Amino acid sequence: MAIIYVRVDDRLIHGQVANLWTTKLQATRIMVIDDAVAQNEVEKVALKMAVPAGVKLSVLPAEKAAQNILAGKYDSQRVFIVVRDVAMLVELAKAGVPLPEINVGNLAKRENTKQVLKSVCITPEEVTLLRWLKEQGSKLIAQKVPNEEKVDFEQILAGL
Repeated sequence: MAIIYVRVDDRLIHGQVANLWTTKLQATRIMVIDDAVAQNEVEKVALKMAVPAGVKLSVLPAEKAAQNILAGKYDSQRVFIVVRDVAMLVELAKAGVPLPEINVGNLAKRENTKQVLKSVCITPEEVTLLRWLKEQGSKLIAQKVPNEEKVDFEQILAGL
């Protein structure tokens, strides 16, 4: 399977993702999966500028990303998936894309959120979606940067 890592980060591609995670994972492609961003040329150009040299970028809506992944289009690559929100991962999982481990890396404070970690605030709906992903077999962790200890996000969910 081409997917080497999956991260939820509402900032998408930024310093931590572009430099620390991509290097640590030795990713050859960053795949941003977001229906809205895939339709926004300005955002796509900004994302392309943030990608490290030598790393390919795909910016796709969930349905197209799932089709490409399941068709084996990226099987010879090391794909690092980044999504802005948990709902995109649910769409991928429902389409049959295996998501063995999900890093809930960064979700900013928004309306109706509860802060559960320094850089993670989640809504009641996101709690439900994350629990569903866990039930489908995804291991949920939180890790801001590669050299930090992994936090078992399933224990955080259990306390909510």
